[in-house]
Amino acid sequence: MNASSKKKISTILILAAILVMPGFLYYLLQDQGKNRYKPLPIFGPKVVASTFHSVRGKQIPDTVYHIVDDFSLVNQSGDSISLSTWKGKVVVLNLFYSHVNSDGAKLALKAMRGFNELYQKNHMVHLASVSVDDQDDLKTLADVAKLWSAVPNKWDVLTGDTTTVNKLVKKSLLLDAVNQSTSIERKFIYSNKIVLLDTKHRIRGFYEASDKEAVSKLDDEIKVLIAEELRNIKDGR
Repeated sequence: MNASSKKKISTILILAAILVMPGFLYYLLQDQGKNRYKPLPIFGPKVVASTFHSVRGKQIPDTVYHIVDDFSLVNQSGDSISLSTWKGKVVVLNLFYSHVNSDGAKLALKAMRGFNELYQKNHMVHLASVSVDDQDDLKTLADVAKLWSAVPNKWDVLTGDTTTVNKLVKKSLLLDAVNQSTSIERKFIYSNKIVLLDTKHRIRGFYEASDKEAVSKLDDEIKVLIAEELRNIKDGR
């Protein structure tokens, strides 16, 4: 066999592997209709309900999981945003405020910009950045959005009154933010973690923005949630 024939055979084998790989990966994720990947955890308090569901003939108590409560905030275009705005979406969310000037505190926004580029054409993924400073007005949001290339309805940069934001941050997202502003400086201490929500608005992960491995893991787990949602749609759940 001459060198030309060997090269053709090698090329054919490589192309065949590329074509087969997606099907092989799909096979690995399936086991008689059941995903073999490990489901992501659901964070937050949970209670056992008085209702049941059946699994292989056995009655299993339902579990009521923690979910993000509804809210009303305003995005960089002045549009009112609530949970219904994100219906059917996997949501990637972080906290920020416009006066922050440290590189460390900007890491979450840098990561969010990366996800914005990665999932720009994926309508199942939505991004949101919530300001913890009620002095971040509409013009300020628009400036922040322009700086980070955040387009509304794909990446909403949000603000609201202190009561609404604190409730969302502390009660729903299970994060924290403390106002340490003085008469000469706006300053907040807040969690730099990025939060992953599923389409039911349950928390499925927390990821430290300063940790590259955690951000990479978030990318992987966004894909897991997309696969989970597609399967739920297929099964009519």
